[in-house]
Formats: sequence, C-alpha cells, structure tokens
Amino acid sequence: MSFTRIMTGAVAAVAGLAVTAQADTWDMPTPYPDATFHTVNIHEFAKDVAAATDGKLEIKVHSAGSLFKHPEISKAVRSGQVPAGEFFMGLLTNDNPAFGIDALPFLATNYDDAERLWTAQEGVITEILDAQGLMPLYAVPWPPQGLYTTKEITSVDDLAGLKFRTYNATLEEFASLAGAAPTQVEVPDIPQAFSTGRVEAMITSPSTGANSKAWDFLTHYTDIQAWIPKNIVVVNKRAFRRLDEATQTAILDAAAAAEARGWEMSKAETDAKVAVLQENGITIVQPSDELMAGLREIGAQMLESWSEKAGDTGAALLQAYQQ
Repeated sequence: MSFTRIMTGAVAAVAGLAVTAQADTWDMPTPYPDATFHTVNIHEFAKDVAAATDGKLEIKVHSAGSLFKHPEISKAVRSGQVPAGEFFMGLLTNDNPAFGIDALPFLATNYDDAERLWTAQEGVITEILDAQGLMPLYAVPWPPQGLYTTKEITSVDDLAGLKFRTYNATLEEFASLAGAAPTQVEVPDIPQAFSTGRVEAMITSPSTGANSKAWDFLTHYTDIQAWIPKNIVVVNKRAFRRLDEATQTAILDAAAAAEARGWEMSKAETDAKVAVLQENGITIVQPSDELMAGLREIGAQMLESWSEKAGDTGAALLQAYQQ
C-alpha cells in the first residue's frame, strides 16, 4: 500500500473521529407509551434540541419504561447512568413531601390553580433536586384525575374492600383512608391487572384510561377531578455542565417551549379523552354530592397528614400557593 493511500486513510479516520467527538447522543428514559401526550411532547423537545444544536446533541427517547422501569428513572439520572429522564413527580414523595403536594385530593383541581401551585412549588423542588445532583428542565400536568371502576360508585363506602390501583405513597394513603386495598400497578400493566382481577378501581387521568383502552376491562368513569399531578423532566447536573454554553441554552429554550406546549396539550387532552372513553362504551358519571363530600373529607385528612410531614417547608409552600 502506498504512503499516500495510508495518509489519506489516516486523515479520513481522524476526520471521522472529529465528527464523532462533536456529536453526542443522550439516552432519555420515559415511563409512558409513545401515544401518551407527555411522550409526544418529549419527542418534540428532542427534535427542538437537535434542530437548535444542528445535530450536535441528539436525545434518544426510550418510552414505555423500555430502558428503565418507572420507579428506577430518577435514580438512573441521579447516578449518571443516563443524562436525562421523565417521571411522575409524586414518586419522590418519600424523598420529600413537597414532591407530592400536587397529588393531594382537592387542593388544586383546575389548571389555573395547578399553575399557581407549580409556581409555589418549583423553587422548592429545584432546591431539593439540586442536592441530589439533578436539575429540573420542565414539568407538565396530567388532566384532572377521575375514578375508574367496574361498577357505579355513589359514596366512599362503595370503595370499601375494592382492590385499588396505586403507584405512589399518596395514592396508597388515599386508598387506605377510603377503605380500599392498595395494589401497586404501573401504567403498562393496567389492562392485565384489571382483567385478572388484581385491581378493581383506580384514579387516573382520561389520557391513561383512553390509552389503556379502559373499556376492555371496566365500565364506569366518575368525573371527580380529584387533583392535577405533574410529570417532571430532569437532567443530571454533571452531564449538563459538560455541554458548551450554546448547547445548554438550546436545551433550556427547548424545555421552556415544551413546558408551555405541554400545559396546552394537557388542557386539550381532557375533553378529547373523556369523549373517547364515552364513544367506546364507558359510562361517564357526574359524582354524587355524597361521594364528593366523602372524598373531600379524605382530602382534608391527607392535607393535615402531609402538613405534619412537610414541616416548615410545607407550610411555606402552602402559604405561597394560598396567597
């Protein structure tokens, strides 16, 4: 082989390495399927980052818990196994009660209140995540949560003894106070859990109900609008700081756009997915006064319990929200 050919090959190899060094790919685990609006929004976020950085940073979205199961995602980002991820904020309630305030029943049940709550909550969450080596990028709410059952529910007493799907400590407490039997079930396992009788009731969004094809395994949706919880997207601070300033700015700009877009998507999702449930044979029920009175009583008990656990931080957060 000639010296010229050797040098040409070497130059090409070096050029290839330079291109590789310039481009970076981030794996990003998310817990929900691609059809879920949160995941649709994350794909848009990833596209925005790629476009703003001219492909310098590509974010590869691993949806539906395919890379890490939902409860493992925050730990995976914290440990640096992946640079970014999305998870349901209430899953970290055991780390600090501030993560679960948006899942307290009947504290914030419309989008205006949910936005005020996030304004009060964001600084506290940012500080807690910072101590864990994480940084929040954006948060997006689910639609108001409704009650799904295999029969009509007219009072809290009707929930007694039912196997109740839970996914965090807050819902476990709710189910216990309602006299139901808490059962941990992640979103991808909902259809099988109902079909096999492992669970008989759940509180979740119209989105999750429609995407899970709830009409295949239950009959009633009661529109209790219990709370408006949020998903949060976080980044490992070390991974973020390794990026150049322009790429960091691109991520933050894309995150701001994703948060604004996600809140609008959530609002549009509510009526659309309730309509899908009804079109497929789910009976849509407006809750009775008796049921709502009983549920609000549970909500008051949970707020009192939360306040005791949250201490001064919780008191300040509540005060900021209620001003």
